[in-house]
Amino acid sequence: MGYTFQITVDRLSPHELAAWWAQTLGWEVEVDNPQFITSMIQQGLATPTDAMVFNTKLVWKSGAAIFDPAGYGMPRVLFQLVPEPKITKNRMHLDVHVGVGELAQTQLDLIARGATYLHSGSQGPHHWITMADPEGNEFCLAEK
Repeated sequence: MGYTFQITVDRLSPHELAAWWAQTLGWEVEVDNPQFITSMIQQGLATPTDAMVFNTKLVWKSGAAIFDPAGYGMPRVLFQLVPEPKITKNRMHLDVHVGVGELAQTQLDLIARGATYLHSGSQGPHHWITMADPEGNEFCLAEK
């Protein structure tokens, strides 16, 4: 039997980056339940510092997740809060596949939204663009 998995990414600003990646991939941000969060705080099972307001909604401070709405909740990417910034190169990264002929425009769109161009590469007929998201995590863009 195979296993399921999610990708977890350490972030300084998990909610901002979850929103950025959801827009980039055309995915959705999982919605936290503010009533549940409030109930957990009232029962003493969480503290007010465990929550925060993001885009006018009460959310768990520790993280945010995104999912492909066409994939029934999987795959899922969780962005979790960490206290330190990214320092070295990623040892794993996402390859984002865009439509044929969309590579250059997608690169420009992502740069306008805070991504950084790092370099381009190719191997035989395959070409890709390596970029970094607004917190510096590398990813590649390639045509399908």
